[in-house]
Amino acid sequence: MAEANNLMEKIVSLCKRRGFVWQGSEIYGGLGAIYHFGPLGVEMKNAIKQLWWKTFVTGRPDVVGIEGAILMHPEVWKASGHISSFTDPLIECKDCHMRFRADHMEEGKFVGQGKAKEKMQCTGCGGKDWTSPKDFNLMFKTFVGTTEDSKSEIQLRPETAQSMFTDFKLVQESSRLKVPFGIAQIGKSFRNEITYGDFFFRMREFEIAELEYFVKPGDDEKWFNEWLEMWELFYWNLGIKKDNLSRYEHPKDSLSHYSKRTVDVMYKFPFGVSELAGVANRTDYDLSQHEKFSKKDLHYFDPETNEKFIPYVVEPTMGIERAMLACIVDGYSESDGTDGRESGEVVLRLDSRIAPIQVAVFPLVKKEKLPEIANQIRFDLTQAGIRSFYDESGSIGRRYRRQDETGTPWCVTVDFDSLQDETVTVRDRDTLKQERIKIADLASYFQKELIATQDKTEGAALVEKNK
Repeated sequence: MAEANNLMEKIVSLCKRRGFVWQGSEIYGGLGAIYHFGPLGVEMKNAIKQLWWKTFVTGRPDVVGIEGAILMHPEVWKASGHISSFTDPLIECKDCHMRFRADHMEEGKFVGQGKAKEKMQCTGCGGKDWTSPKDFNLMFKTFVGTTEDSKSEIQLRPETAQSMFTDFKLVQESSRLKVPFGIAQIGKSFRNEITYGDFFFRMREFEIAELEYFVKPGDDEKWFNEWLEMWELFYWNLGIKKDNLSRYEHPKDSLSHYSKRTVDVMYKFPFGVSELAGVANRTDYDLSQHEKFSKKDLHYFDPETNEKFIPYVVEPTMGIERAMLACIVDGYSESDGTDGRESGEVVLRLDSRIAPIQVAVFPLVKKEKLPEIANQIRFDLTQAGIRSFYDESGSIGRRYRRQDETGTPWCVTVDFDSLQDETVTVRDRDTLKQERIKIADLASYFQKELIATQDKTEGAALVEKNK
């Protein structure tokens, strides 16, 4: 436990120091479970989202994307069951009135925090006298219009799924799609978590990448298994170690009200094995409910069989921030001194496709036109679609260490030989191998390296899948 806590402390420190993630509103003392993503963090998040979109939307002929609004008609949440069922069990300490999720307290999640030495002990005062659990709805409330009363009350969405259900017919008819097909979306969601922690694993404002795949009833189990494999494969493709991933099949008696079957993809975080993503068989629950509440026909007509039916839905979903945190945890390493680095030096071994900086460019010294050449290389690489960064501060060794710590796969050094032969030194983060490359060939060199990385990780993932 102490070792795991120490690792998380190092990762939290690294993320803040290097501009990945930090507490929101920090200068005012912060706001619980709200985080801001800095220059490197937002680049990494965007890279993960782009890779996901390319894999599951533009890379497939049977999936299209939408962007739904955060605010939806109040009846949407009544139809979906969120008003009545989207709750967590809340308990309150009778001594100090701190509140916690009952299931987290029962599991011993808070043991070792504050004054909690054992399960069911309050972190604030150490008390063990609790109120009975009561349902707490996790949706944030706000108001539309100029009055603040029950008629103008509205919720921030707790998931992105419902706009894909309410827009089902509009998407299907405008895109002329035939079942089976999918609607995908990446967007912000909001949940008023009772308890939180574990850095940015559990947040009140977060991004979900979600897909609703509409299938013919009876074909749902086949598609469920296929999407579960594809979902797991995506994490392997991110470079996450297979040994750190596992599956959790939800027991029948603990399934969500809409689910026929749910399997979570789990990751071995330092704070414990926790949910990274999930695949759910939502049957025809959502479309049936929205048809009932809206009085609009949401049946699908199959022109090949002349059948009319409400499709079943297989829903693969993942949290962008959780994927990012898993990649950082998985990639974090400290040198033991046998790999050409000094003992204790930090290397963040991120997949080159999601690294916030893919190439860092350095002039050896700040004179003899070396900075001008290095800056032009950075500009040219950026124009070629390669995330690049210029740095002239400190020794070359120090600059290398900074980039190793932020996950940069390659560093380019412009030296005095570059003035003569128009070549530069390219250093590989993982192997420390250095080679001379023509300046004119740099863009194509890195593009080939990125393709090779993709082929290597996808190939390795397919090998694991077929074992």
